[in-house]
Amino acid sequence: MNDDAVFRALADASRRQLLDRLYEQNGQTLGELCQGLEMTRQAVAKHLAILEEANLVSVQWQGREKLHFINPVPINHIAERWINKFERRQLSALSALKKALEGDGGQ
Repeated sequence: MNDDAVFRALADASRRQLLDRLYEQNGQTLGELCQGLEMTRQAVAKHLAILEEANLVSVQWQGREKLHFINPVPINHIAERWINKFERRQLSALSALKKALEGDGGQ
């Protein structure tokens, strides 16, 4: 698994937005993914190609339609390697401290 490719793919807000849309409704075509976005069809296609290269999106042809599906395995791999190795108690304490310092008050 190529963590660098996954991190590069996730670094872009537009690509994260596409992943969020696939999470909400998996198996969308390029046209469906373009709806409501302020990006050209070509830009969305380029972002999807980067997500495919990082193995974050898989495709399946259904007749003449190319359907896009989110692949959570690389994200899970990163979570296991970079997040889960830290103790939950420590993360909770840091989160509470951050909220207290920012004046969030737990809201």
